Amino acid sequence: MKILLLGKNGQVGWELQRALAPLGELVALDRKGLNGLCGDLADFDGLRASIRQVKPDVIVNAAAYTAVDRAEQEAELAYLINADAVQLLAEEARRLEATLVHYSTDYVFDGSGSSPWRETNTPAPLNVYGASKLAGEAAILASGCRHLIFRTSWVYGKHGHNFIKTILRLAREHEQLSLIDDQVGAPTGADLLADMTAQALRRMQETPDLGGLYHLAAEGETSWYGYGCYLVDQARSLGLELAVREIVPIPATEYPSPAIRPLNSRLDTQRLQQHFNLRLPTWQNGVSRLLKEITGSNR
Repeated sequence: MKILLLGKNGQVGWELQRALAPLGELVALDRKGLNGLCGDLADFDGLRASIRQVKPDVIVNAAAYTAVDRAEQEAELAYLINADAVQLLAEEARRLEATLVHYSTDYVFDGSGSSPWRETNTPAPLNVYGASKLAGEAAILASGCRHLIFRTSWVYGKHGHNFIKTILRLAREHEQLSLIDDQVGAPTGADLLADMTAQALRRMQETPDLGGLYHLAAEGETSWYGYGCYLVDQARSLGLELAVREIVPIPATEYPSPAIRPLNSRLDTQRLQQHFNLRLPTWQNGVSRLLKEITGSNR
């Protein structure tokens, strides 16, 4: 199996390099490219030429425009990367009869209610980022290519910026933190996304019909407030010295931002677990493991 990975240096891309390497020949690119190959999703001609030169059996797209707030002012760029470039990848995958793996988001939903979102629920994004990711999904479906689309939520990883690293920094610097308590979801590790991607691709070699749209997130749910409290408690148990004395729960309305974010980011993962015969770990499991890696703790 020959795999072309785009976005190799992002949170998910970094873990995918590890998880995908045992499956076959892996060509991993970032925006700068490698050996004359182009990995920049904004360079359509270069990207198309690279795909045709590599001739992969699988294209894994871990690159995206993810600046949620900035997307409100940069809608054209967000759509270029998250929709138009994805359409190109889908068309090339169809031409090569390759499988396209793509990552989407809970932001395609409006966040209403409290029930976990299923793949069959009607999307209604609240912001430009979510709308651009939904357009990318639609482009893949319209192309007719063989695909795996994984919608996920609240992604974190050892590499790159994320909530965990931000909270640890703020907890060292401030005695009081205010965190949103009415947005609910499941923190999901980049390593979990990568491992599930590799497992799904293995299974698809035997059963191609397993392709499609899936929700992939860690088990359980929490708010940003609950997430932050857990991080601080765990960090202290690992011996980290923190300045924070109080964490205050606040509603999202007290933390205004250019992009409206969904209150309900719960994702129903039953379809994924049933189709691939697997069980997903709790969000606490992955977060605790990463904290130990970051702090170098053996506890």
